[in-house]
Amino acid sequence: MPRRERDDSGVLVIGLGRFGASIALTLEELGTDVLAVDTRDDLVQEYSGRLTHVVQADATQMESLAQIGAAEFSVAVVGVGTSLEASVLITANLVDLGKPVIWAKAISSSHGKILERIGAHHVVFPEADAGRRVAHLVNGRLLDFIEFDDGFAIVKMRPPRETQGYTLAQSDIRATYGVTVVGVKSPGRDFTYATPETIVTQHDLLIVSGHTDLIERFSTRP
Repeated sequence: MPRRERDDSGVLVIGLGRFGASIALTLEELGTDVLAVDTRDDLVQEYSGRLTHVVQADATQMESLAQIGAAEFSVAVVGVGTSLEASVLITANLVDLGKPVIWAKAISSSHGKILERIGAHHVVFPEADAGRRVAHLVNGRLLDFIEFDDGFAIVKMRPPRETQGYTLAQSDIRATYGVTVVGVKSPGRDFTYATPETIVTQHDLLIVSGHTDLIERFSTRP
């Protein structure tokens, strides 16, 4: 398992399950240098033809991380979720290396708390996050939903009837609902950032930001 010479701009992805593999493939599509690692030979063989750099290694062992040059990466993703022990050991090893910014997958709130306490910089809950996102999309006229920390979100949605045919200044959405229309996409036209003079039509799509609860209230307007 030779050590690979590289700069520190790449991403180390540990675990080639659905979560880790999706991240690794997408990052490569975006032009990011990725090294994918898994203990299972079948997964390494499967993705060796789809990813530029794939190695078989046990990241629960610090010696293995040293051999693949893990400390030289700027970011590491721990995609191992089914084995809590392996997830914790891998994350702890990466913390001890001191270099990568660590994104770790958690399968429960208790798992996430452990990962945070041992030093993971970002903990993600892919199944729970996906469930919340779908729930928001199912529950109203939202067409897309991205939630950030502290309940803040940005959504794509169709405009309520009370906003159609009026400028944003006239409908005064921010004062009435506490959310901000960031931009408007009209059919056949490029996306434009919203101004007080922007007129909203029934065929437009709105990009709206604000607290999740307020966005939900706004999106359920007829």
